[in-house]
Amino acid sequence: MKETLQDLLSRRSCRKYRDEQIKDCELNAILEAGTYAPTGMGKQSPVIVAIQNKADRDELSRLNAKVMGREGVDPFYGAPTVVVVLVPADFPTGRDDGNMVIGNLLNAAHAVGVDSCYIYRAREVFEMDEGKALLKKWGVEGDYVGVGNVILGYGEPDGVRPAAERKTGYIVKV
Repeated sequence: MKETLQDLLSRRSCRKYRDEQIKDCELNAILEAGTYAPTGMGKQSPVIVAIQNKADRDELSRLNAKVMGREGVDPFYGAPTVVVVLVPADFPTGRDDGNMVIGNLLNAAHAVGVDSCYIYRAREVFEMDEGKALLKKWGVEGDYVGVGNVILGYGEPDGVRPAAERKTGYIVKV
C-alpha cells in the first residue's frame, strides 16, 4: 500500500523524451492497468489504442498541433508511444470512463518506470476527416469521441518539473 501511495504522490508529467521506445512488457502492464479503471455500470466503454508506429505517431502529432494552431511543433514532446483513449459518442458516462482509464495509464506508467503526460485535443483530432481516417486504418469502427492522449517514453532529466505546492483550500472536511 505504501508503494501505491508513494507512486500517486511522486508521479509527474514529463515534457521531454529520449528517442528510445519503451519495452513491450512495460507497455502491456500499462495498458492492462488501463483496462481495470472503473467505468459507468461496469460497461468498460473506452477503447484504448496504443500507437508505436512512427508514421502514425507523427501523423497524430501533426493533427494535434494543427488543432493547437501551432503546426510544425510536436505536442507529444518526442515521446515514442502515444496511447489514445476513445469512448462511444452516445455513452452517458463515456468521457468520465475515459478519464478514469487515462488516470490508471498515467499512474501505471510511473509504477513501471515509464514517464508520461496527458495531452489534450483528442476530441478535436478525431472530429477531423484525417483523424477519422486514422481510426479506420486502426480498425476502430463506430461513432467514437476522443477523450485524451497519454504519451509514454523515457524522459530526459530536465523534462520533469518538481511538484507545485498544494493550494490552500484544496481539501474541505465537514
